[in-house]
Amino acid sequence: MSNVTKTLLIVDDSKVSRMVIRAHVLAQHPDWQITEAANGEDAIKAVEEHVPDFCTMDINMPGMLGTDAAELMLQRHPSMKIVVFSANIQESFQNRSNAIGAIFVAKPVTDKSIAQALHYFTGT
Repeated sequence: MSNVTKTLLIVDDSKVSRMVIRAHVLAQHPDWQITEAANGEDAIKAVEEHVPDFCTMDINMPGMLGTDAAELMLQRHPSMKIVVFSANIQESFQNRSNAIGAIFVAKPVTDKSIAQALHYFTGT
């Protein structure tokens, strides 16, 4: 295990989804520091205060779409890895996620979908 603590920003308007992602990630990586945001605007503010290594981003939230927030975050911080979680599996959302440099993982948030995100983040 590396001695450099990784940081994860969880962005989802569903508190339950944030709690589930947090619990699963910490079960695998108890040393990670996790912050949360309930919408795209708050996510952008959080990233300006402290750039995380990784981010999980919901698409459909009040206000700004998650893909728009992710695009802005990646333009400013291209080394950040973002996984877009969404129940909306339309090809256009998947293509947009890939076009901005994120990967798309279908909801619901489950062991399998979180494992996909962690694999992308850590390569393991």
